[in-house]
Amino acid sequence: MRKQSIILTLAAIALDPSASVPLHRQLFDVVRKAILDRKLTAGARLPSTRAFAAELEVSRTTVINAFDQLLAEGYVDTRTGSGTFVAASLPDDLLRVRGRGPNIVRRPSKQRAVSRRGILWASTASTFTEDEGEARAFQPGLPSIEDFPFDVWARMMSKRWRYPSSELACYGSAAGYRPLRDTIANYVQLARGVRCDSEQVIIVAGSQQGLDLVARVLLDPGDSAWIEDPCYRGAYGALLGAGAKLVPVPVDEQGLDVLAGESACAEARVAYVTPSHQYPLGVTMSLARRLTLLDWATRSGAWIIEDDYDSEYQYTGRPLAALQGLDKEERVIYIGTFSKVLFPSLRLGYLIVPRNLINTFSVAHAHTSYFCPLVEQVVLTDFITEGHFARHIRRMRRLYEERQAVLVRSVGSELDGLLEVSSARAGMHLIGWLPDDANDQDVSRLAAMAGIDVRPLSFYCIEARRRPGLLLGYTGIKVAEIRLGVRKLAKILRSL
Repeated sequence: MRKQSIILTLAAIALDPSASVPLHRQLFDVVRKAILDRKLTAGARLPSTRAFAAELEVSRTTVINAFDQLLAEGYVDTRTGSGTFVAASLPDDLLRVRGRGPNIVRRPSKQRAVSRRGILWASTASTFTEDEGEARAFQPGLPSIEDFPFDVWARMMSKRWRYPSSELACYGSAAGYRPLRDTIANYVQLARGVRCDSEQVIIVAGSQQGLDLVARVLLDPGDSAWIEDPCYRGAYGALLGAGAKLVPVPVDEQGLDVLAGESACAEARVAYVTPSHQYPLGVTMSLARRLTLLDWATRSGAWIIEDDYDSEYQYTGRPLAALQGLDKEERVIYIGTFSKVLFPSLRLGYLIVPRNLINTFSVAHAHTSYFCPLVEQVVLTDFITEGHFARHIRRMRRLYEERQAVLVRSVGSELDGLLEVSSARAGMHLIGWLPDDANDQDVSRLAAMAGIDVRPLSFYCIEARRRPGLLLGYTGIKVAEIRLGVRKLAKILRSL
């Protein structure tokens, strides 16, 4: 191939100086594609960097950087005094499956492609949905992102990076930024009645990482673990991932049925609970049940994992203190998160661990993920200590209470007889109860086709058989979208 035809081939796709991708990367992609598409054949000589730059009207440095990357990845070869040539053996060819000829017989491998744990995880794939960055009615667990004071957050972030300390550029402690741990310890003592000091606080990347860490530290493969039924599927997956044998324990109007758990498996190693606001039903565990659960854990030597995922959103009265605050024998590991309070991509949460497990959890965290990004921990500390956190929570409580009221009124006027919804004193979602003969999974699929997100209650059930229902999140949805979503849902339910 002549040099001029090569230039024409590559110049056919214009480079865009305004794109977010650097020019040298755009040029690399163009040349790589031309090679893979066989528009540039093996052994073809590329033009000089100077001639190429002149033809494309870019700097020679751009072309040199692109050629260097092509050389590093094996797409071209250089010959001293001769120039740059398309490589005879391409890396993409080597990565493709070989041996399609008739004389090669493939035998199935006797080994599993993944572990049993991987297979179990794959079976829970529908637990996590794709988040495209835009709230849809009625996505549960989503805060009102547009109402977060990002201007304040950005100013604090900029201030910290403008004059960074040496500490900010280092690894930091695996347990987390010490001032943030002090701040969290003070906060949970005052707001949730948790009994702890800052040494017991371990910073994690959100409650999901916290669940994974707790499950791996406390459980050996084959150990039994109580889990609420219906349950938070993220906890279900974390316990499965640790190799636990799950024991579904029914939930009633008083929360987890401890006696039923003891009857099913008294020797369970851990019990996972959401006592302040059960997920997904929203009930609060009674004081009698809490004391019974703590008594069982003490007698059996078991651990209790308390997931306090949305306790900040209490709209009437004062919330019942955390289960951990009643624990005199230090059998409770408490999990909290900022992702649902502030914004989801802020992957910061925390564990409050018993004193005799502080070193174990710190070392385990160091071996698995070491620590969360330090600058976010520093800025969050500033955000809390300067009062922005408390003000934001107060604003969101008023906003979410209003949105819940709009949802209840809209369902009452548009879906009378088709869906029953009652207001709740806490939380970020409501349960909409369908008629007994309805199929909540069918409704969820039809709703998704109409652009609304309603999770079927049956999805969260393991063995429990409950009346069909839908989870209706409202906190991250604007009032107009709530009303529109209810009208769409009414149309679907009437068609059924």
